[in-house]
Amino acid sequence: MKQYGMVIDLEKCIGCHACAVACKAEWDVPADQGRNWLKRLGPSNTPHGLASTYYPGLCNHCDQPACVEVCPADPVTRIFKDSVSGTQKSMEVAATWKDPFDGTVQIDKDRCLGCGACAEACPYQARYVNPDLGEDGKADKCTFCVERLAAGLEPACVQTCLAEARIFGDLNDPKSAVAKYVKNGAIKMESAAVKIGPNVRYFGNKRDIHLLQESSTPQVMPEASLRRVLLARISRPLINKTKKMSIFDLA
Repeated sequence: MKQYGMVIDLEKCIGCHACAVACKAEWDVPADQGRNWLKRLGPSNTPHGLASTYYPGLCNHCDQPACVEVCPADPVTRIFKDSVSGTQKSMEVAATWKDPFDGTVQIDKDRCLGCGACAEACPYQARYVNPDLGEDGKADKCTFCVERLAAGLEPACVQTCLAEARIFGDLNDPKSAVAKYVKNGAIKMESAAVKIGPNVRYFGNKRDIHLLQESSTPQVMPEASLRRVLLARISRPLINKTKKMSIFDLA
């Protein structure tokens, strides 16, 4: 099975924001939100010397995504298919899930309740609720541009990166460029409290990697999402009932 992932080479990144702009244009992301982002870090002193770098962030498509388990939408049976072998697998999923064949984490916008529980559960703050999608808004995030992948294209941010600092591919393929970066030391953004297997890695010199890890690695797993989950579960029957009622029933 594949595990799609991305490596960001901090030694190549020039902080031009082309990745974030391309993503907004490709997926009609609101101006004040982002499926990915770029933050300036430093200059700051580190044990390895003065560091100044960037934090290009996006959904990590984690091995154990916290967003999936908190989704309160009623589960349905979904059939997944491997695009290469044709193998199929049936799974019960809520409105967000981890694909069993490519490892990406996806959202069913039609079934999303817009409660925001998944956004609160993500320790990387990689999700947001887009108010422009539906009456109550819908959760949105980086999808690794699976629609583009299916068409034989790269993710929009990868294609647009002027410095070729974003490398995308199958982490489980030892011959892939991303796997070779991992072998050469590309790191996960994990801490003692947050170990959910992010599949976005970062590569760079010791001082910049130290600054990135010290300033931007999440140190706690969010807990506030429980409140949203409970509220969504309580209100869901009323929401479903209202959607089924006709305009004459409401008169």
